[in-house]
Amino acid sequence: MLKRFAPLVPLALTFLLGACAGHSPSAFIGMDDPAPPPATLEQQAALEEEPLPDFSQAKPYELPSFADSILAHGLSLVGTRYRFGGTSADTGFDCSGFIGYLFKEEAGMSLPRSTREMINLDAPLVARKDLQPGDLLFFSTRGRGRVSHAGIYLGDDQFIHSSSSRSGGVRVDSLDDKYWSRTFIEAKRALALASVSHR
Repeated sequence: MLKRFAPLVPLALTFLLGACAGHSPSAFIGMDDPAPPPATLEQQAALEEEPLPDFSQAKPYELPSFADSILAHGLSLVGTRYRFGGTSADTGFDCSGFIGYLFKEEAGMSLPRSTREMINLDAPLVARKDLQPGDLLFFSTRGRGRVSHAGIYLGDDQFIHSSSSRSGGVRVDSLDDKYWSRTFIEAKRALALASVSHR
């Protein structure tokens, strides 16, 4: 029976090949990922009206935003009594306790407890001419160049600190004052670390 159909096989092949030759090869290119149909006028108009995202408006971390809240809170505490080892608005502050309290409350940062540890923070050093509000100021009030006092820069050569029992506790002083200018050691921008530790 197979022998009876054998002469028809070449004929069938010729017919099939002729049918395939009639199709454009481009019809089979990219069949797995066919091109989308052209957009209508309405679709084109909608695409043109849809605004692209504006990444230029993304706001980077801003140091002054943290500084403002720290300084405002600090100024509200002017007159709070000095207390050695104090870390509370209710019972009083020493200089590092005052700074640590404000940075924790307003920026969610845990600073070292003592001025000796605080001055060793891995934060950028700031030249006096480049001071910005919120920078930490360190002083050697007992001589020999060793840090013994700290405050927070307010701007315009003013700083806030918990000074001493005799001088009324939390107060504002000027870096231009002969005493503070003479005892000033260095400044650090601790708030540069706030982007990592902010609540």
